[in-house]
Amino acid sequence: MKILHLDQNHPLLLKQLAEAGFENAEDYTSSREAIEQVIEHYQGIVIRSRFNIDKAFMDKATNLKFIARVGAGLESIDEAYAAKKGISLISSPEGNRNAVGEHTLGMLLSLFNNLNKADRQVKAGNWLREDNRGIEVDGKTIGIIGYGNMGKAFAKKLRGFDCTVLCYDIKENVGDENAEQVSLDQFKNDVDVVSLHTPWTPLTNKMIDTHFIDGFAKPFWLLNTARGKSVVTKDLVKALKSTKIVGAGLDVLEYEKLSFESLFSSEMPQEFKELLEMDNVILSPHVAGWTVESKQKLAQVIVDKIIAEFAS
Repeated sequence: MKILHLDQNHPLLLKQLAEAGFENAEDYTSSREAIEQVIEHYQGIVIRSRFNIDKAFMDKATNLKFIARVGAGLESIDEAYAAKKGISLISSPEGNRNAVGEHTLGMLLSLFNNLNKADRQVKAGNWLREDNRGIEVDGKTIGIIGYGNMGKAFAKKLRGFDCTVLCYDIKENVGDENAEQVSLDQFKNDVDVVSLHTPWTPLTNKMIDTHFIDGFAKPFWLLNTARGKSVVTKDLVKALKSTKIVGAGLDVLEYEKLSFESLFSSEMPQEFKELLEMDNVILSPHVAGWTVESKQKLAQVIVDKIIAEFAS
C-alpha cells in the first residue's frame, strides 16, 4: 500500500509505517492541483491541515482507502462523501488531549491570577500588588462544553482543585467521575467558567454569540482551545466591555485560515484590535495541543491505527 504524506510530522510515522510494509512518498510543497494529478497512485494520505479534501479531490483519488489526519478534528475533510466512497477516516485526538488539558488549565490560572498583566507591569517598573489580587479556582463551578477527549482531559486536570465541574454535550451519558453532565439550562445557571472543547460543525459554528452569552445567569470567564469559528469575536468583545464575560483565554481565533497556519487574508478587523488591548484577555497561536510530547503521541496514534486497519 502506497501512502502519500502531505505534511511533515514526527519521523517515527514514516519509520514505523515503512517497517510495517507500507511504501511512503512525501510531498510537502506541491500545489493541490499538482497533487490531484498523481493522487490516483496512492491508497493512503497522511495530512494535518494543508488543504481541504473535498468531493472533487476524492473523485481524483480513485484508489484511496484511507485519509489520516494528524490531529483531532476532521472538518477539513468531506466526511459524508468519504463514507460514500468507502474511504476510512483516521484522526488522533488521543495524541494531544493531555496537552490541550494542560494548556487550558494554564490559561485559567493565568487569567485568575493576572499573571500576564502583572508580568508586563513589573517589567515596566510598576509594582502594583492590589491591582493584581487574584481569585482562586477552589469553590468555583467550571463548565465544559463538549465532553470528548479534550473536555475529559481538562476535567481530569481539575481534580486537584476543590471545585465543581459540570459538562454539557449533545451526546447523552458522557459524564464521568470528573464532571457531572447537566442540561444546558442548568449549565448556564451555575457556571463561573466556560471552556469550549467542541469540534467545528454547523451546530458549533458561531455558537458563542450575544444571544448565547446573555443566557448565563452570572458573569463568566471564557476559555476556547477548540475552534475559533465557534466564537463570534465582535460579540465577545461586546460582552467583555460590559463585563458579562469577565475575561477570556483564546488559543484559537475566528479569523484563522483552514490550515491554522496564519490569520488575516485582509485588514485586521476592528474587534480584534480591541481584543489585543484588553488586559483580561490571553491569546496564543493555536498551540494548545502543540507540545514536544504531543507531536510524538499524535504520530504514534496515527501509525497504530493505520497498521491495525490496513497492515497485511
